[in-house]
Order: sequence, then structure tokens, then C-alpha cells
Amino acid sequence: MEKQNLIFDEVAQEVLEDLFEQFWILREKDPEKYQMIREREHALRDYFQEKFGYRFIVHRHFAKLEKIPVDPEPWMGIQMFIHPRDYALFACVLAFLEGKAVDEQFLLMEIVEDLLSIYPREEGIDWTNYEHRKSLVRVLKFSEEIGIVKAVDGDIEGFSQTENHEVLYEVPLISRYFMRSYPKDLFQFESMEEILKVEWMGEEANTGAMRRYRIYRKLFLSPVLYSEGVQDPDFQYLRNYRNRLREDIESHTPFQLELYKNTAMLTLPERKARFHLYPDNKGIMDVALQFSSIVREQQVEDEIPIQWDGSLLLTWLDFERWVGFCKEKYGIGWSKEHREASIQETTIKLFQLLEDWKLARRELDTGAVILLPALVRMIGRYPDDFNGNEEVGESEGE
Repeated sequence: MEKQNLIFDEVAQEVLEDLFEQFWILREKDPEKYQMIREREHALRDYFQEKFGYRFIVHRHFAKLEKIPVDPEPWMGIQMFIHPRDYALFACVLAFLEGKAVDEQFLLMEIVEDLLSIYPREEGIDWTNYEHRKSLVRVLKFSEEIGIVKAVDGDIEGFSQTENHEVLYEVPLISRYFMRSYPKDLFQFESMEEILKVEWMGEEANTGAMRRYRIYRKLFLSPVLYSEGVQDPDFQYLRNYRNRLREDIESHTPFQLELYKNTAMLTLPERKARFHLYPDNKGIMDVALQFSSIVREQQVEDEIPIQWDGSLLLTWLDFERWVGFCKEKYGIGWSKEHREASIQETTIKLFQLLEDWKLARRELDTGAVILLPALVRMIGRYPDDFNGNEEVGESEGE
């Protein structure tokens, strides 16, 4: 067991992927995966500490890697939540659970009543409001999914239809370990930035270890890393140690490091179902790949200058016009949803996708669209023999 614990082999690589993709690995739900982690615990702990500076917790009931980002990004939220109210209710649910003993059971109506007093008074909560009930449904479904509450009898979905619906819940032991510990009370922090700064408290930002932690976290938690200028210390580190970084990443993970003049990213040579990938199989992704080919063409035709960092600066109207060109050229093979959508609708949906993947952003002051260099790393075109009879055309990557 001890010898195994020090080996970083294929098993260690597999569970490393799981630890990055999941909030935690519960022994009760996945005993085999949990045991694999226990058998490689020391090798994993050494790697996480040396490369990321991450806290790795192996408890008798779960294993958890605390994945703290350098900079928070929109996709890092709870994907099941769609409204700020969901997050507020979730915080209230956590507070409610703190007052319950482990294995104690409670009814949905009990938490519904308590939330009326716990929820921030200036906003208020109204259980006769369908949207407010749906928020709680999302919160409790996520709580069940993550394992901090257990439904003993009943299904929360019924609460969507009526405020008198009942469900019996139980408080599992692991609910006590959902929140990570902080060096001071959360009420003493005044902003999200202050909470993130705690990670680097007392450390010099540009020392070897801190810079290494920062770069590994950015590479593994973000779709792409861009240079912030010729004096960017992180990018200088990437260039100076690229061979060492590439060898380390490729020997411990399934990823490959790609480094360009102003762009760095991790890519997968083979698609893996457990990861959220670009491109995926959604119809808007076909539009994005084909739009990338339009960007290459139109940059030359419209004589749009390439910025120092490899980006392109467009007005929103020009961005929309290029989406129109894309639809004219490739729209015949788009899914019905995108064929029938207006150019304005497609433009908004496409931009949201590109922004999520750090392939585009907007200037706050002018509203201009900045197309970032990684956008044209992969493009899509129909095969020469494509006749438009298929609903969604095939894309050829470049």
C-alpha cells in the first residue's frame, strides 16, 4: 500500500481527472474511485501541493480537491442555478443545515418556514410566487446531487406546482464539510477579491512557487491563458520553462500544452466524455467554428488590423455583419433552430458562447467586440461534396 501510494501512474492520472471535474468523490456513492484515491493519496497530494498549492483532503467519507481559481470566471458558478436568488437561497439552506444534527430528519415545510426569516429581508421571499418556488427546487436538487441533503421520502419537483408539497429529508455527515475553512469569519470579508487574496496571504506574488501555482491554476481552470504584454511575468515563465512544463503536464495528465506568441492552452488529443470541451456537439458550436473561418477571411478583406496581442477589434455592428456572412455561406446546413433565428438572435447567442470560452469579450467603455487569438485556432468548413440536405453539416477542423 505504501509503495503504491507514492506512484503516479495511470490510476493516479485517472483519479486526478475526477478530482478536477467533480466537487468531491463520495465514498458511499463511488467506493471504487474513493479506494483508488486512497491508494495513490501521497502521490496525488505531493503533485497538487507542488504544482498548484492546492489543499487535498482525504476523509474517511470523501476525497476533495479545493480548486481555488486565480480569477473567477462566469462559468465557475453552479450551472444548475439561473438567478442570483438561487445562490442566496443556497446560502440560507447551508445556514439551516448548520442548526441540524447529523442524520436528523426534517420536512420540506420546516425549511420553507425557516427560510422566510433567514432570507435577506430587503429582498424577501414569497412562496406563492412560482419563480421563487422554482429557485428552491433548483437549490434542493443541487443539494441532493452534491450530497449535503438526502431525500428520504418524496420528490422536490412537486413544490414547483404547489407550496403545500411535502418531502422528508435527512442531514448526511458530509454536509459538515461542504464549506471550506477560512482564516477569519466570512463576515469580515468585504468582497470576493478579499476572499481570493487569502490564498496568497504572506506570499510574494512573483516568487517561483507562487508563480508556478498561479500558472498551473490558470492553465487547468481556464480555457485559455493570454499574455498581458511583453512584461507579463507569467508568460515569461511559460516561455522560459515551456519544455519542463510540457513534459510535466503530459506525463501526469491527459492534456497537451500548446504555447503561441500571446496564447497558451491545454488541449486533449482525444475526446473524453468527462470533460466539458470546445467544440462539443451543440448546434451553436458549428456556428462558432464556421464563424472562425469567416473571421480569417474578413480580416483580410476588410483590412482589420491585428492588435499587438493577436486580437481583432470590431464594432458590434461589424460583428453582427460577419455573423450574417457566416449564415449566408454556411446557414443551409445549420440546425433548424439557428436557420430560423434572426441574425441578431444568432449574434447574441454566438457571442455568449465565445465569451464563455474566452474567445471574445467586449470593451466596457465602447461596447466594441474583441475577438481573441484562440478563436481562429480551430475553424470549420463543410466538405466539398456537402449538398445541404443534412440538417447539420460536418465541420473540418484546422
